[in-house]
Amino acid sequence: MSDLRRMVSSSNALFVFEAAARSGSFTRAAGELNVTQPAVSRMLSRFEGHLGLRLFERGGKGAVLTPEGEILYRRVADGFRSIETGLREVEQLRGGKETVTISVSSAFTTHWLMPRMDRFQSRFPQVDLRFQMIAGSLRGVVENVDLGMRFVAADEPVPGEALVVREVMLPVCSPGYRLEPGATEPAASGNTVIQLTDAPSDWASQYAPFATGRSGPAKALTFSDYAVVVQAALLGQGIAFGWITVVAHALMSGALVPAADRLTVGERICVLMTPHNRPARPIVREIRDWIIAELRAEIAAIDRLHPGLGLKAAVA
Repeated sequence: MSDLRRMVSSSNALFVFEAAARSGSFTRAAGELNVTQPAVSRMLSRFEGHLGLRLFERGGKGAVLTPEGEILYRRVADGFRSIETGLREVEQLRGGKETVTISVSSAFTTHWLMPRMDRFQSRFPQVDLRFQMIAGSLRGVVENVDLGMRFVAADEPVPGEALVVREVMLPVCSPGYRLEPGATEPAASGNTVIQLTDAPSDWASQYAPFATGRSGPAKALTFSDYAVVVQAALLGQGIAFGWITVVAHALMSGALVPAADRLTVGERICVLMTPHNRPARPIVREIRDWIIAELRAEIAAIDRLHPGLGLKAAVA
């Protein structure tokens, strides 16, 4: 922080800079800050002089950021949003509420967490959840959130309390997509394989033939968001490669069924991590433990429902 005080001429300069950069106009920034336009211009000129570089290109097109100004604005805007979030959390704590931000996939949120949100809110009535949504693969560091679900290499050291399950997948479809023995095949008789853009594209060939009663050449649907992949399977549009951490609830409820009698065990493990740079609050640890317990209980129920899969042993 001592370096920041040295590098910034004044804290007001950051507020003026952020307002001018966001609005694209010294005049609009002045109106927002309730000062005059010349005062904004002088403040920013002093700030640029202190930094020894230009942040704005002055001209007829308003306050246009230089490349250096663009870099600084992104960081300042992120910092202001983080400070605002912290202040709101403090306000909520004063009112008996705690805000917990989790970084999870849109698919996990839609297809696993949302169906049990009533249970979550009953268990944690004092918690306001916020989501950092990831549409694709769960990779990358966990930062600027309280809790993050990630898939990591099986040999990567992780705290024991963060371990969820091994990565396990299987083909899934809706019950209505499977043809009853002896049923007449529909006109479009081949299986439709529902793909995720960045998932292995050859998984379907390792399972064929599927236990759907359909023959004929396979077709494909490809989506970039795994939540849509699973939704398409739920709507009876084809067979999806189901990550157990996402499709567990649908398998337990019967909304999805296995389209083959075996599993694929991946080389990764699913973990619920907290940021390395700050200790986890007690409520965050409680939420992590609740998610893990709920998912493992669901897997045990699926194992009883489909014992031939050997799911419980596979995820251990």
